[in-house]
Amino acid sequence: MPRLSPVVAALALLACAAPFWPASEAHAGDFLQRQRRFPRVEAALERHQDALVDRFRAAGAAWPPRQLFIRSFKVEAVTELWAASRNEGEPHVLVRTFPICQSSGGLGPKRRMGDLQVPEGFYRVSLFNPRSSYHLSLGVSYPNAADRRHSAGQPPGSAIMIHGDCVTIGCIPLEDGPIEELYLAAVFARDAGQRDIPIHIFPCRLDDPTCQARLATESAARPELAAFWDGLVPGYLAFLQTGAPPRVLADKGGTYEVAPPPRPRRPLVAAGE
Repeated sequence: MPRLSPVVAALALLACAAPFWPASEAHAGDFLQRQRRFPRVEAALERHQDALVDRFRAAGAAWPPRQLFIRSFKVEAVTELWAASRNEGEPHVLVRTFPICQSSGGLGPKRRMGDLQVPEGFYRVSLFNPRSSYHLSLGVSYPNAADRRHSAGQPPGSAIMIHGDCVTIGCIPLEDGPIEELYLAAVFARDAGQRDIPIHIFPCRLDDPTCQARLATESAARPELAAFWDGLVPGYLAFLQTGAPPRVLADKGGTYEVAPPPRPRRPLVAAGE
């Protein structure tokens, strides 16, 4: 990652630390109207709404979005947008892949305030910020109970975002066009009644042999990482096996547990990008 000047680093921190609209305060049915009062959201709707609807429909996804799901991968430098199929009971479909345009820290979880790490683990959208210092922001619900346990009593940090403007010191940055599409998809999903939008962040694709070899090399120097990454595997595989985002519980003991799915689904088939 290129070194950031102190001024740019301070501004990036401000962007990640300026939550505006907690997701818990969003009410289905009027959320879109409340969001479009903000100029950036209204402008994004004018630019992207028709294309976003077409993109969902071309992927075979329901519109308005149902069961929106976001996955992000550090090594591959991509963030994926998934949604429920238009056909009830079908696996989720891949609507779009967004490139991550800047990086911060390295492989491994975030453990301390100021360590520059992007978290790894299982989270949800915690807020919507239509007036972000970096265009638009979706909050990541870091730290969860597992993160707080592993911080060993030290401040774990907070205010991690997926945001625009391509600068970061621990967030997930996209270009402004992509963050507009992702933000709007989340707004439409929330307006349609989805209270929790999961965000799963991984070091790389855990079922890929190249990823497994990379993690084995990293954990040889830092053995504690092996157990942490092993703990991400069940949640990662649950999505591939069921075609639906798993409900993953962060335990205060520092581990993750995958809750049983509500009903079986057919194996996952990705449709579109």
